[in-house]
This record gives sequence, structure tokens and C-alpha cells, in this order.
Amino acid sequence: MLRQVAWMVCLLGCVAGSAQAQSVKLTRGEAGVTVTIQGMEFTTLRTAASQPKPFFHPVRAADGISVVRPLENPEDHPHHKGVWCSIDEVNGIKFWAEKGKIVNKSVDLVKPEGNPARLKMVNHWLGNEGQPLLEESVDVWFFANRLMIYDASFRAVGGEVTFDDTKEGMFGIRVADTLRGKQGGRILNAEGKVGEKECWGQTSKWVDYSGQVEGQIKGISLFDHPGNFRASRFHVRDYGLFTLSPFGQKAYTNGGLPADPYKLATGESARLRYGLFVHDGVVSAAEINQVYGQFLDALK
Repeated sequence: MLRQVAWMVCLLGCVAGSAQAQSVKLTRGEAGVTVTIQGMEFTTLRTAASQPKPFFHPVRAADGISVVRPLENPEDHPHHKGVWCSIDEVNGIKFWAEKGKIVNKSVDLVKPEGNPARLKMVNHWLGNEGQPLLEESVDVWFFANRLMIYDASFRAVGGEVTFDDTKEGMFGIRVADTLRGKQGGRILNAEGKVGEKECWGQTSKWVDYSGQVEGQIKGISLFDHPGNFRASRFHVRDYGLFTLSPFGQKAYTNGGLPADPYKLATGESARLRYGLFVHDGVVSAAEINQVYGQFLDALK
């Protein structure tokens, strides 16, 4: 009996020590804010004013392998940079295609170390005259198991704002080339549908994209929150694009449903909550559901 108690005390101590060792840390640097887990880079938030938008790059698994495409010499869609949030079209401006500019105004390290660590950033989506149309206020959470939560509120600050019906949006990732579907990667949603043909344009609480990177199996899951003002549809492609968006009812159904542009009057806001989970190996639906539950619990 005493031996059992001692074993339990040791186990609990080891778990507590492991949790401390896996604390997440946020550090400001020249590129922006770097996120480390156990001293190793997970991702870096890049906020330079010279960029057309803020984005996260690289995004690394536990062994340091990046699961996103490199920034240099992309074979297509150079505006697909790491992990980002943008959309075509807002008042007709193609932010997704980087024809409009999203400017970072501030980054506050709310909780620079812990599990999770958390930052808050404010971005301005600029109109044609260089004045903000939208103010995007975002809480970003980083957990030691490589779950990232992106909790964003979009407020109309320059008159009425219309999010048009488009498939080009909104939060997502461009996966590493060798991980993508046309290289043998697997696309799976929470309903058990598989592949681009079955998952593209569909609503689901999550979609997982897994494949090989540098000879190792890696994966990314994207989560939609049931409390968002509208369910998002997944823009997930075999060539490596992997996003979700609540805008594009007509676009995502190939005209099966009517267009439904979304309008915000001056001062009105819309909130969207998304999750991104980086994992090693091909994980089961039950394992993804566990992390999806963690995502929901964090936002209660």
C-alpha cells in the first residue's frame, strides 16, 4: 500500500514537472513575436509594416520540422503565407490576394509564459484611401500540445462593411508541399468524409490534413467554433491550401445556395473563433475530438 502511494506521488510529481517543462514562452524579436515550447520554436508572428498582412511562419512540429510551405520561391499563390487571416472581398477589396493591406497596430503579450501563453493584437484592414474599414482585435492562445486558438472580433470603423460571397478566405494554412493531397496526404473531416472532393465546401466541426514532411508523418487540424455567428465551410485543396470561412454560401456550393453577403453597420462587430492543432503521426478521430474539446473548454 505504501509503495502504491509513493508511486502515485511520484507520478503526479512527474506530470506536474512535465507540464512546467512544456511551458510556452512568447518573446519579442526583430521579426515579431516568437513562440517557443520547451525552448524550441513553434511559430513566429510576423508583423512588419512592409508586409501586406500579419502571418505566422514557420509552424513547427515537436521535432522542429515545419508543416508549412517555405516563403521563398512558391510555385503558386504567393499570398498563401504560413498561417494567416484575410478574405476577398471586403467592400470589393481583395485582401486575400493582397491587393488591400492589413496593418498590425499593436501586439500585447497578455501572458508571455505559461500553458497556455497568450497575446492580443490589433490589425487595421485599410480601405482604398488608406483609412481603416475594419478593426480586427484578436486573442491568440498557444498551448504546449501545439493547439493555437485564434479568437477574432471584426468591427466596422469606416462606414458600412460588406463581406462578399467568396471562397477566398478566411483563416487557415498553406501546408508543406510534400504533405498535400496530391502528394499522398490525407484529408479527413469529423463526419468521416475523406479527400478534397468530399470535404471541400462542407461544414464540419473539424478537418484534419496529414501527410509526410521530411520523411515523417505530420498533420494539422482546423477547428470551427459552434458559437460563431455562422458555420464555416472548409476550403481544403489537394494542392495544399487549407482554410475555413463563414463567407461564401454560393461560392462553396457552386451556386446550389444563393449568395449571402454579410454586412456590418458602423460600430457593429462579428466574432469568429478558430483553432489550429499541429500533431505528429496520423491521429484518430477520437484523438482529434479530445483536442477539439480542449479548444471549446478554453473559450467557455
